[in-house]
Amino acid sequence: MQDRRHDARDKVLYGGVAEIKERGSTMDCVVRNISEHGACVEIAPTAKLPPEMNLTIARKGRSFLARLIWRQANKVGLAFRIMTSDTPVSDLDERLRQSEIKKRQLQRRIKELLGEG
Repeated sequence: MQDRRHDARDKVLYGGVAEIKERGSTMDCVVRNISEHGACVEIAPTAKLPPEMNLTIARKGRSFLARLIWRQANKVGLAFRIMTSDTPVSDLDERLRQSEIKKRQLQRRIKELLGEG
């Protein structure tokens, strides 16, 4: 496969959250490589993804409006349209983000305990 990227991507292993605005839902993902203009992300192969979504990478303190470029099984290529935030706007935003992460972790744990996951 020919690499058509303009920028080299750094290999990383970051947790991320893809947010699908139309449905108001989020899903956890793993960022495998990233550049200023895009990323390769691992996501559930059955996930229904729209042409555009928000990608939040907590470790970098950044969120991006991203366009889906390609998909192969559980990997997707995203092109960043704009960076929507560089740092949390306030302490309240950061606490809300942390609460959402904790909620997802607890939901996964409940599913495990109930034998659903």
